[in-house]
Amino acid sequence: MADAVTLLDYWPSPFGMRLRIALAEKGIKYEYKDEDLRNKSPLLLQMNPIHKKIPVLIHNSKPICESLIAVQYIDEVWNHKSPLLPSDPYQRSQARFWADFVDKKIYEIGRNLWTKNGEEKEAAKKGFIEALKLLEQELGDKSYFGGEKLGYVDVALIPFYTWFKGYETFGNINIEKECPKFIGWAKRCIKIESVSESIPDQDKVYQFIVEIRKKICIE
Repeated sequence: MADAVTLLDYWPSPFGMRLRIALAEKGIKYEYKDEDLRNKSPLLLQMNPIHKKIPVLIHNSKPICESLIAVQYIDEVWNHKSPLLPSDPYQRSQARFWADFVDKKIYEIGRNLWTKNGEEKEAAKKGFIEALKLLEQELGDKSYFGGEKLGYVDVALIPFYTWFKGYETFGNINIEKECPKFIGWAKRCIKIESVSESIPDQDKVYQFIVEIRKKICIE
């Protein structure tokens, strides 16, 4: 029997983009369901009753929640091609560390760039560039965090690049000037078909951010 795979997602979510890229890397066909987060579907509430959040990967009627856990699941279940996590236990632990770093630093600080003002925004600008520079150090001379090909950390991180126009515009920063190696990495990633076909255009995400700012009355 063929695998039944469904992804409950929301198109601008960088967390959902991770699963889209991972599934594309593995060549897995799936049903995509875009959720209305203001009116969550019964299926989402049933499949993720604890957090009630997207993304949720549903594999043969079984839910896998939390994006990094789901990407690991995809890598383990469909291990016939495009391994994302290293085979070496130590290297695997380091990949998980940096993916966790992305969740704790890039997402939270990036959000503050377009939702905060004054001192909070200035702190976010400083913290964001510092985080990117640490990632540049980890990347080193490699083409990708995974080495010569896309890996787990790349999949965890590249979705946030779709938000960079908003980060730069409302945070008043020039990321390419500050972190050219990081932007070079991002541009390599988006040339990969599994990435380019799984993430939205920066302009589309920027317009989404503009609308959100209007709704929460940020000037």
